[in-house]
Amino acid sequence: MQLCITELFFQAGFWCNQSALAHFGQISTTRMTQIMWLDNLAPDIQEEILFLPRTTQGRDPIKEADIRPIAKSLDWNKQRQMWNRLRQGVIDSSIASQ
Repeated sequence: MQLCITELFFQAGFWCNQSALAHFGQISTTRMTQIMWLDNLAPDIQEEILFLPRTTQGRDPIKEADIRPIAKSLDWNKQRQMWNRLRQGVIDSSIASQ
């Protein structure tokens, strides 16, 4: 959801740079850059991330740091391969821990 809101702010011209947006969001410029990288993800991956089940106990199985290398690839087909490997690893880990 955060990506959609920041994109709307940029399109409306409310912020001239990521630093100002980071200040508004009370996060570091580095963190804002990491978040903005997620906008490079293929739309179907963004949608899957938005609709991941809510974590009710423990830590999220997929972290932003796990997704960062995927977002840095600008080839959506390669992103999908990387995303599928990440998801499969999470599923395998979940099964192994049961």
